[in-house]
Amino acid sequence: MIEIRDEQEGEHQEIRQVIVAAFGGDIEANLVELLRDRNKAPIALVAVSDNTIVGHIMFSPVTITLAPKAYRAVGLAPLSVLPELQRQSIGSMLAREGLKKCAEAGFKIVVVLGSHHYYPRFGFSRASLYGLDNEYDADEHFMAIELKHGALDKVSGTVRYSPEFKECGC
Repeated sequence: MIEIRDEQEGEHQEIRQVIVAAFGGDIEANLVELLRDRNKAPIALVAVSDNTIVGHIMFSPVTITLAPKAYRAVGLAPLSVLPELQRQSIGSMLAREGLKKCAEAGFKIVVVLGSHHYYPRFGFSRASLYGLDNEYDADEHFMAIELKHGALDKVSGTVRYSPEFKECGC
């Protein structure tokens, strides 16, 4: 059985190992550590099976150029599951619980730069349909979801991720 819960102190090395295994390198793991160390990870969850961390998801603040200054939006990145446990709904469980926690925390939208085949199952759709673009010039792979109906009605512009993304080479 898989348990989804907030990440905790003392688990950071085990989380790093999951992320490195999932992505085959250090870039995403370094990003997670930077965001965490700089208090830019308001939502970070783990998937646990038999007292072992098998998955992780993190959300960090994003800004939108033509949104009010106090507008609360986050980006989903990264989402990782141990390779041998992928395609067993662990990533889906993390994404669904993460979106729920983001809504409970008062965030209005979540954006993601990822697979346009994977993320629509959670309600994400092409961000350009809402008048949102991004600093990576991605189109169909850049998606958004409203956590509150109408949250994007009067918001548009370029979504910018935290500087840590560029610092890590993401």
